[in-house]
Amino acid sequence: MKIIFAGTPDFAARHLAALLDQGKHTVVAVYTQPDRPAGRGKKLKPGPVKMLAEQHGLPVMQPLSLKSPEAQQQLQAFGAELMVVVAYGLILPQVVLDTPRLGCINVHASLLPRWRGAAPIHRAVEAGDSHSGVTIMQMEAGLDTGPMLLKGECDIDADDTGGSLHDKLADIGCEALLKALDSLADNSLVAEVQDDALACYAPKISKAQALLDWSRPATELDFKIRAFNPFPVAFTTLGDERLRIWAAELEASHSHQAPAGTILKCDSRGIWVACGQGALVLSEIQLPGKKRLPVQAVLNSQAQLFTAGVQLGLLEDDSHAS
Repeated sequence: MKIIFAGTPDFAARHLAALLDQGKHTVVAVYTQPDRPAGRGKKLKPGPVKMLAEQHGLPVMQPLSLKSPEAQQQLQAFGAELMVVVAYGLILPQVVLDTPRLGCINVHASLLPRWRGAAPIHRAVEAGDSHSGVTIMQMEAGLDTGPMLLKGECDIDADDTGGSLHDKLADIGCEALLKALDSLADNSLVAEVQDDALACYAPKISKAQALLDWSRPATELDFKIRAFNPFPVAFTTLGDERLRIWAAELEASHSHQAPAGTILKCDSRGIWVACGQGALVLSEIQLPGKKRLPVQAVLNSQAQLFTAGVQLGLLEDDSHAS
């Protein structure tokens, strides 16, 4: 088949690489988000999909939108039979969905209809889901509402992070995509309508959402820390500074009477912090302007910052409250 591929981040680039490595189909064009400012110099940086496409000499299109007649005519001119969309980031108007003979299919990093939206991987870990997967879906105008064509599943283990689940699902998605393309070619896929009653919305992650509320149960905070590793990274405050928390161990049944956020003790395992229920033992942290480090390395040089009784998560106004 002649295929247009649309995607932007690393997750999408892995699928494009699998498609190119297989070599059964012809990628006639690649659509990806415009280059974004990055780094301290805020220079424009291409995304992983664009870099891969250019390495293979593929035509790269980066429209701000696909709503204009000009952009739609340009897409139609490629004569693709199918459009494969993986974490593209732009809404496809109905006229675009209808352009290829076989329409547009999406590789979505969730077992639909469980998590619809921009951040299904983060939200699955944050919610404490026991398993996840990838759904190959026929796209329609609604947000991830289209008929399901194929699924691949995996467990979410107790030590999985957003990053490790991302990698698991990328592998599953690549295999599922290639299988779906073979089945589309011989018309053997059977579409399954989603049950809207089972759907949850997975909104885009903001850095502000990574702030830990120590009054919540330790189990919930453990999910959040793992979900937001490696981005945007959970954090709390230590005095006036921001303390990033990369990893922690769960002590859900630990009993204490301390206010939420209080450092209970420091030992060979890490920094014990009181939660609304139970405790977390911080094992990998990052002080402002420093590298992420195992807690023991930080305690070796700055143990005075983490003495028992110090309270994390206090805002300036809180410290003066009666």
